[in-house]
Amino acid sequence: MEAVKARVYVSFKPTVLDPQGQTIQRALHGLGHPSVSGVRQGKFFEIELKAADRDDAARELDQIAREVLTNPVIEDYRVEFLAT
Repeated sequence: MEAVKARVYVSFKPTVLDPQGQTIQRALHGLGHPSVSGVRQGKFFEIELKAADRDDAARELDQIAREVLTNPVIEDYRVEFLAT
């Protein structure tokens, strides 16, 4: 078993309104950054797990992201492995 570290990034699907992102964009405009044309807010989870190999880790992280970390109706996710 090897230790694997990864980040799971979660954000709203492009078709879903992001009111917090819109609020941040307006605030940036008010702070003198009118060139900002869009902001999408998201979150990430840093996860460490033990797996037989990277493929097993990828499968488990995909399942965790789909079943626990996201609402698949309105959110997308991506997994990024970190150097160990």
